[in-house]
This record gives sequence, structure tokens and C-alpha cells, in this order.
Amino acid sequence: MTATGADQDAAGTQGARQSWWWWERRRSVVLDGALGVVSALECGLEGVGFAQRASLPVPVGVLFGLVVGAVLLVRRRWPITVVLVSIAVTPAEMGYLMGIVGLYSLAASEVPRRYTAALAGMSTVAVYVVTVVRLRQDVAQADAGQPDFDPSGWYVPVVSIFMTLGLNAPPVLFGLYIGARRRLMESLRERADSLELELSLLADRAEERAQWARQEERTRIAREMHDVVAHRVSLMVVHAAALQAVALKDPQKAVRNAALVGDMGRQALTELREMLGVLREGAPVASAGSESLPLAAVGRAAAAAAEAAAEDGGPCLDSLEALVEQSRQAGVVVELVVMGERRRYGAEVEQTAYRVVQEALTNVHKHAAGAEVVVRLAHREAEVAMQVENGPSAAGAAGADLPSGGNGLVGMRERVSRLGGVFVSGPTDAGGFRVSAVLPVAAGDTAVAAGA
Repeated sequence: MTATGADQDAAGTQGARQSWWWWERRRSVVLDGALGVVSALECGLEGVGFAQRASLPVPVGVLFGLVVGAVLLVRRRWPITVVLVSIAVTPAEMGYLMGIVGLYSLAASEVPRRYTAALAGMSTVAVYVVTVVRLRQDVAQADAGQPDFDPSGWYVPVVSIFMTLGLNAPPVLFGLYIGARRRLMESLRERADSLELELSLLADRAEERAQWARQEERTRIAREMHDVVAHRVSLMVVHAAALQAVALKDPQKAVRNAALVGDMGRQALTELREMLGVLREGAPVASAGSESLPLAAVGRAAAAAAEAAAEDGGPCLDSLEALVEQSRQAGVVVELVVMGERRRYGAEVEQTAYRVVQEALTNVHKHAAGAEVVVRLAHREAEVAMQVENGPSAAGAAGADLPSGGNGLVGMRERVSRLGGVFVSGPTDAGGFRVSAVLPVAAGDTAVAAGA
């Protein structure tokens, strides 16, 4: 007795319609069938008395009662019809079970409350009138049999009111409670579904963000490894080519080039060892059988390695002269021009400026053999600018035949953009190539002069 015809309309499941008409479950069919049988039997028995009072044949009264009582079978589909029928047969003093169950079904359904109130009021008035009439008849018979019995005028109305409310109020109130509870459960179910959908969307977004973060960390790690290895290895290849060329002609120069190759290899190994050491210290290696190290942790460790290297006297603007000297030793004509007062900047700014110049010189070794290079560094009030410009390759100069992955300019642009700077690169009118970058500097980073 907790489902109504309105709920079935709202649910409208195809299987329920095909199998059980308007019933949603088998037990609902059994319950309504049992109530319909009991109500039909009750009205059939009450039809005997109705036929006697109306001077009708008893079979007619019984048949009428059976038909009326069977209306309770459709209480879930048409609760208003059940209540109207119960009101109509109230003067015949039959259908008490149908009236009670019908009022409950009506109050628990999705029928507008004004209809429920109107029908419940009509049923209450009908039951009250019939109760008053029947009670007056009983009182009159009692007065005839007992002359001393003299109830006051309030007895019949008061008792009729209590009997009417006892019959109609409980099913209406209980039906309102069940309907409100059902609506609350549906609301909570819809809210749970919406929350589940929202959580699913949030999980998808979190997975997308995690995927993006992993990709970003891969890019950062690749950029760090590229900056550490590419320059040193390119210089080693250049020196090895020079060593091969002068090995027989000038043994002393060949020895110097071999020593330079060894130094470059040791420096590259040292930088790699420092970075890998910080990676291991920043995030312990996972044990066997456990999950691998998240890339986000590796990226943070890589960034920490870079920052630690800058703070420990590693890649910074003070090392530019040594960087340029290494290219000169490889046979490249490089001029370093510094403009403005040298100041100390943040570790990340220092490292980025150093890496831009380093990668630009590496590109010269790869693509512009024998070209003259000018490295310009300008210290300005709120920014630091650097420019590496090379001329065309010298005629007859043999290239080092170094492989290129096309990631150098991309890495420089990413580094500069991450700090909010501007990066420009492209060929010059003279047939060379120019790389320019401008990095913003925080006010607190420009306070210390170089000579302090």
C-alpha cells in the first residue's frame, strides 16, 4: 500500500506495463488483488442489508456490492475514481474498507493537494451525515425500548464527529506521510545520481589533469636532460673531429683536444650525476612489487635539481665566460658583450638565461660550422636580456655532423615563457641566425650589485 497510480505513471517502465499493466511489482498485484477480493466480499454482504432497506431483490444487492467492492482493484491507477465510488455508496452503508484504502491511496499519490482536500472533505461530510442519521435511528429505538434513556442533544453530533474522524483522518494522514516520504526518497535518489555523475566527471577531470601533469613533467625532464647533455656532447664531438683531423699533423694539438674531450665528458657525467642524485634524494625509488615513482615527483625533483645546481654555483650568469671559452677552445670565434651593471637574480632566472645562451651555442656547433658568434647580455632595470647571433657558416668549414631532434628552440621557448618572458628566434638578413630572450626580474632580485 505504498505505491500509487501516479507513481506508476512517473516510472512508466516498459516491462511493468507489458507484464502487470500499471503495477510495478508482482507483490503489488497480489496485494491489490487481495484487497479487491476482501472489499468485494464486504460490499456483497452489506448489499444484503441495502437490498432489504431499498426493497430490492437480494441477489441484485449482492451483485451491486460485488461490483462496487471490486473497484478497489484500480486504486493505484485511478485513486480519485475509488474515492468517488466510496462517497457515492456511503448512503447505502457499504464500502468502508474501500473508503479507507481509497483515501490513503489518494493522499499518497501525486494528485494535486487541492483535489485531495476536496475529496477528503466530501468523504468526511458524507460519512458524517450517514453516521448522524444512523445514530439518531439507533437512539430513537433505544428510547422506545427504554423510556428512562434520555440522551442530551449533543450526544449524536459529538459521537458522529468522533466516528467520522476515526474513519477518515488516519488513512489521510498516513497517506500524506507515505507520499512525502516517497518524494523525499526519490529526491535523495536523484541527488545521489547527480552526485555520482558529478564525481565521475570530477574523476575524469582529475585523470585529465594528472595526464597533463605527467606529460608536462616528461617535457620538463626531457628539457633538463637535453640542456645538460647536448652542449657537452656537441663540444666533445667537435673536439673529436678536430682530433681526428690533426692527429697525424700536429700531435701536440691532438693531445690537447683529447684532454678537452676528456674534460667535457667528465663535466657532462658530473652534471648528470648531480641531477640523478637529487632525483633519488627527492623521491625514494619504489620497492619491488610496489607502484613506480610518479612522474610528478620526478619533475619536482628535476626542478629541485636545477635550482640546487644554480644555488651551488652551477649554471648561472657568472659561468657565461667559461661557457664561451669552451666554444672558443672548440675553434668557434665567439665574442661576449655585457651591457649594464651586473646584478644577482633569482636562481631560476640565472639558470634560464644560462641555458638559453648554452643552447644557442650548441645550435651553432651543430648547424653553423666556422661561423662567427656574438653573445650579448644586457642588465636592465626590471629585466635581463640575452642575444646570441651567428653569421653564415664559413666556406669550406666541415660540419660536425651532429644529430638534431628539433627540441632546442622549443625548450628555450618553454623556459622563457614559464617565467613570463619573451623569446624570439629566426634567420638574419646576412644568412645567419639570431636567438633573443628577455626575462622579467623581480625587484628584490636586483638589489645586490656584482661588486658587493
